[in-house]
Amino acid sequence: MKFIKNIFNQIISLENLFSAWDEFKKDKQKKSDVLKFEFNLEQNIFQLYQSLKNCEYKHDFYTSFYIIDPKRRHIHKATVRDRVFHHAVFTILNPIFEPTFINNSFSCRVGKGTHKGISVLKNTIKKVNRNNTQTCFILKCDIVKFFANIDHQILLDIIDKKIKDKEAMRLIKEIIESFVSSESNSNRKGLPIGNLTSQLFANIYLNKFDQFVKHKLKIKHYLRYTDDFIIVDRSEKYLKKILKPIKLFLGRELRLKIHPDKIIIRKFLQGVDFLGYILLPYYCSVRVKTKQRIFKKLRRKIEDYKQGLINQKTLEQLLCSYLGVLSHANAHKLSQALKNQFWFWLRE
Repeated sequence: MKFIKNIFNQIISLENLFSAWDEFKKDKQKKSDVLKFEFNLEQNIFQLYQSLKNCEYKHDFYTSFYIIDPKRRHIHKATVRDRVFHHAVFTILNPIFEPTFINNSFSCRVGKGTHKGISVLKNTIKKVNRNNTQTCFILKCDIVKFFANIDHQILLDIIDKKIKDKEAMRLIKEIIESFVSSESNSNRKGLPIGNLTSQLFANIYLNKFDQFVKHKLKIKHYLRYTDDFIIVDRSEKYLKKILKPIKLFLGRELRLKIHPDKIIIRKFLQGVDFLGYILLPYYCSVRVKTKQRIFKKLRRKIEDYKQGLINQKTLEQLLCSYLGVLSHANAHKLSQALKNQFWFWLRE
């Protein structure tokens, strides 16, 4: 393993902090807390730099709220100062850990995402069932309260094996331990949904599982998106058999559990529900809840546009994004309906 040293100065450099600000502020220019920070931008960035340089930086508290996306999620929002710092840390750490991830990990990575995940799953199934001429089975699982149960010490130990810089590790530890999940029975567990760094830390944490699956169990047809994972094989018996070592590894090495009610083993002919799509032989549809969420969010953004909260370019980009989601399914009529509804709401 290649060790990384001397990244502390890269993380805290003024160049990196100002660059982090530029990335952070995109699509947030009209938020009141962002406007307040920007009013004294140079002073705020220099103060952040000095606190980091002098080893005085302490992460502030979070503001919490709930969103429905599509299920109810508890979001914890850091201050603008801390979120700028998260971007600065992400900028340096992500290129270090990205090459260690497996190809079929699709969450929060450049060039990956839900569309890529569905495309790879389609091709994987065709390969296993020989272009829909043979029976194949799908094992689908997800992890119980994944973000709430990420163990701080295990995560820090994984990162410490790669990052040999005590000052950088001190800052990483400050971010990780700035939050404790109320859903966990431990005072050293949990990452906040909402932090940019949480997305990276989640991939680093589960990469240990990915490597076990690929190199110890030698499973060929495995895909993961955050805490949802799928294994494709011709043998139902084999999929049932590998559940035991998977559960043992997650429990022993990562202190995680597979949700017992969400372990699904079925023939592909019965369809597979993954990343908002229902995939069947010769057909792919969009999940009903995904359709509902698209229309609901688009309507809300049109209202934001009419109130001057977002510009026309942002609104049109959102429509194109949703049409892109639908383009990966057999959803021509739905795409037309969405466009018609968009223009109807806009003219109301």
